[in-house]
Amino acid sequence: MKVLHIGKEGNMERYTVPTPFIQQLEKVSLPNGLDAARYLEAAGDADFIIADAVAPVTGELIRGMPNLKLIHSEGVAFNSFDVAAATAQHVYVCNCQGMNASAVAEQAILLMVGMLRNVANNDAAVRAGRQITTKEGYMKRGDLRELADCSVGLVGFGDIAQATAKLLRAYGVEEIYYYKRHSLPQEAERQLGATYLPLEELLSQSDIVSLHLPVSPATMHTADDAFFAQMKQGSYFVNTARGELVDDEAMVRALASGRLAMAGLDTLNHEPVQPDHYLLHQPEEISRRLLFSPHIGGITASSFRRGYQMVWEDIQAAAEGRTPRRAVNRW
Repeated sequence: MKVLHIGKEGNMERYTVPTPFIQQLEKVSLPNGLDAARYLEAAGDADFIIADAVAPVTGELIRGMPNLKLIHSEGVAFNSFDVAAATAQHVYVCNCQGMNASAVAEQAILLMVGMLRNVANNDAAVRAGRQITTKEGYMKRGDLRELADCSVGLVGFGDIAQATAKLLRAYGVEEIYYYKRHSLPQEAERQLGATYLPLEELLSQSDIVSLHLPVSPATMHTADDAFFAQMKQGSYFVNTARGELVDDEAMVRALASGRLAMAGLDTLNHEPVQPDHYLLHQPEEISRRLLFSPHIGGITASSFRRGYQMVWEDIQAAAEGRTPRRAVNRW
């Protein structure tokens, strides 16, 4: 049996723990972005595709592979795959749901604490020889906060948000709120230490609001002027999900008005971020209240190892005529 890998060269080998099943597979690895004809020329007889989560897997490619049984995302996303074409051909589409939940949750907590302790500006102050004046300023104002002092609202409550809730409890946060389309059973809420609130109530009651939504036409620019206007004055905003969820200009207006004290962002709209990005050209009053990280929340080595374990489990199931555990389609 043959596997076509569409993605970064070396990832499949780097994060795979070999097993007898995996070792007997023939593997062809090609970069993202080639025409379907190029993939078909190299591996048109492949039984399985493993693809970068953002790699287009088109209907033309799927229909041109008569042996294809399964397409597996290397990550959680699969919106670049033609699921309808795969389903029509009785080809499973799978993803690695949950592979990066703990990693992204850690990144969300990092940004929360990083804002509360103003870590980037404090680093700059020490490097500039202003350690004592900066420290004394905090002591005089009394405005350094601990995470346990805050109420936290999680917008979206899937695997990552639930992992974030568990970490928040470890930090001593007692007021954890969540919003999703349907609330969880009370026992699940009790175990996670989180309380359901309608979105407008969550925004008005949370000192920190963290986004954990997928991107869809319905969620684009969820964080807009109306969203920020409902948040507490002087609250904090975190996005470790997708940049398209945020209206950048509305966020800057919220920072300028003081509605937001700071925003911590692991992802921005219009990635990859270029030097002319709107958020990189704000006045000092805004710029010093933005804390960035380069969309690294989910790319820990452990995340990739977990992901590839899921990939090979699903491929082996399909090879043996079983339904893969993580299939997102049926027929």
